[in-house]
Formats: sequence, structure tokens, C-alpha cells
Amino acid sequence: MGTGMIREHMVFTGRVQGVGFRYQVKRLAQHYRVTGWVKNNSDGSVEAQMQGREESLDLVLQSVQQDAYIRIDQMVRERMALRMEEKSFSVRY
Repeated sequence: MGTGMIREHMVFTGRVQGVGFRYQVKRLAQHYRVTGWVKNNSDGSVEAQMQGREESLDLVLQSVQQDAYIRIDQMVRERMALRMEEKSFSVRY
């Protein structure tokens, strides 16, 4: 990871649990070489941290919204400090 990298904390609301959202995000993150994690929250939202090139994060988010079963009503994004030691993307439980 080097120059041009960003890390964002995200919270998604809508039809984002029980529709394969986390696994779709993981698949897309791996495809676009994004690291981080994604997990369900008890309030029905999904939370994630993603790190990579800004355009790669945008591609993950654009692609996941094209899924017929997923509906994102709101997405809150906040920049964070990079975690240079992070090397993969995981689903947290």
C-alpha cells in the first residue's frame, strides 16, 4: 500500500442484512484489491472499513448497489487513518 491510498469507515442502512451483502462486499473488495472488514450490526445496519485506492473503494460501492437483492437507503462514509499492516478483507461476526 502506498501513495493514493485511503481508508474509510462506512455504515449502510436499508435492505443490507439477510441478502448476502457482506459476502458480496468481500468478493468485490478482493476483486478490486481493497482491504478491511465488514460486519452486521444489531440495529440492522452493516458496518465496514475499507482501504485502498479511492477509485477502487468507489467501484466496490457502485458494484454492490447493482445487486438485485441489496438496497442501500443510506451510506455514511468517514475518512480514517491508514492501517499499513492490513493485507486482506474479512467478514466479521
